[in-house]
Amino acid sequence: MGQLESPSSSEGKVITKEEACNVTVSDQRLLDLGYRPEFRREMSLFGVLGISFCSIGILNGMSSALQTGLFSGGPLGLFWGWNICSLFMLLIAFSFAEICSAYPTMGGLYFWVCKMKPDVPILGFFTGWLYSMAMVFTGVSANLSAALYLSSMAEVGRGRSLTRLEIAAIAWAVNIFSGIVNTIGTKAIGHMSTLFVWWTLGGTVCLVTTLLVKAPMMNSANFVFTNVQNFTGWQSQGFVVLLGFLQAVYTLEGCETAAQVAEEAVRAEILAPLAVVGSIAGSWLIGLAYLLALLFAVQDISSVQATTFAIPIAQLYYDAVGPRLSQMCLVVIMVSQVMAAITTFTASSRLFYALARDNAFPLKKQFMTLNRFQAPYWGVWSSVLIGCIISCAYIGSAIAFNAILSSAAISVMLSYMQPIIIRVFWPDSIEDFGPFRLGKWSWPVNLASLLFTIFVCVLFILPTAYPVNVFNMNYAIVAVGGLLVVITINWFWWGRHSFKGLVKTAMPRH
Repeated sequence: MGQLESPSSSEGKVITKEEACNVTVSDQRLLDLGYRPEFRREMSLFGVLGISFCSIGILNGMSSALQTGLFSGGPLGLFWGWNICSLFMLLIAFSFAEICSAYPTMGGLYFWVCKMKPDVPILGFFTGWLYSMAMVFTGVSANLSAALYLSSMAEVGRGRSLTRLEIAAIAWAVNIFSGIVNTIGTKAIGHMSTLFVWWTLGGTVCLVTTLLVKAPMMNSANFVFTNVQNFTGWQSQGFVVLLGFLQAVYTLEGCETAAQVAEEAVRAEILAPLAVVGSIAGSWLIGLAYLLALLFAVQDISSVQATTFAIPIAQLYYDAVGPRLSQMCLVVIMVSQVMAAITTFTASSRLFYALARDNAFPLKKQFMTLNRFQAPYWGVWSSVLIGCIISCAYIGSAIAFNAILSSAAISVMLSYMQPIIIRVFWPDSIEDFGPFRLGKWSWPVNLASLLFTIFVCVLFILPTAYPVNVFNMNYAIVAVGGLLVVITINWFWWGRHSFKGLVKTAMPRH
């Protein structure tokens, strides 16, 4: 087969005619959307799939949020909540995949909203800003979680508790490391995301095997599937079980991240939607295996609830497998956490690029500048800077810091809601579908996705403990409200004058 050079490939890299044809098809689709190709297409299906897997982060996401469900509903709430939420998150993934196949360009949710509802630019502006801030906040949360895993390892191994300042300093270091990896560019992120897929598979086997083999006592199937725990103070058992659903939703957010690298993938109109759906389907199965191992191996839920370790999952492992193996397990989870943190800044930097391209973000020239590694480094290091500033809040008040981070999960779901609303109430909003299409199932899937998203957003702002006081109050509504106020002020002060909708950088070729 003949070989040739492609302007969208790596410099000096020889590619086949078939690969060049795929790149040309992808670039032409981008040109048809009005955008000139700026990034080299270096990501394969495995790389794009890995980006979404990274963002979801089954091992770290489930481990970090396990206590939410364990103390609110217990094993019953965790098991059934995981499967019910996974099903609805898969429907959301199908909805996004259909849109992503039609519009395979970075910007994701923001671009989709602008493209499907161009007559209401404020909707796209709000979606873009809300989602980009949510990605930054999610990255900060991931970086702090990595620091908390290190702190727990110090407690397990040396019996020493780290101070808030030391934990914040570790979070800053992870922030900066995330920035460095993202600055190296698309190829580095692609390799890391591919590694993450294997790390998740291998790590799951390692953790599940360790828990099932080394746990001194195994729980019965009756305990795993029917036992209810309630450490919340609420009397309604049904409400407590529903609160446990938040753990599953928090863990499964992130499938749409594949769209953020669509302009860096070959045949993005096919690979990106496959990655969106595949990441949720794979995470559902992998997460179920990991969750069942945790529930069968947990020795004492009260011990986990009363732990002094920085992160409660450390106590579960300590009780089940002992100090040495628990440190090994925490290392597996922490590495997964760091890689997940890196991809959130990948997403936020691409969002800043997409917003700047359309005059929805200040300093357009700077945020659209790519370095020699094809990385939008202004967006990367802006994410790092914001992350370091927010991490400082942890030193002064863990309550304030947690409020900021919990707002990220709600902001993501609010951002999810925007394109789904458009697909429900304006089903003809997509003029030219891509290869991935739901056909007659499109409207029912979007309606079910919308109802679930509304349900989750309401659930996220409800108080998780009773009686409610200044220490256990759910301040997420305050943080989200504050963020929406800031975006609103930004729109009326600057955005409505600068942002008029999508700005084409190339004329479509027919």
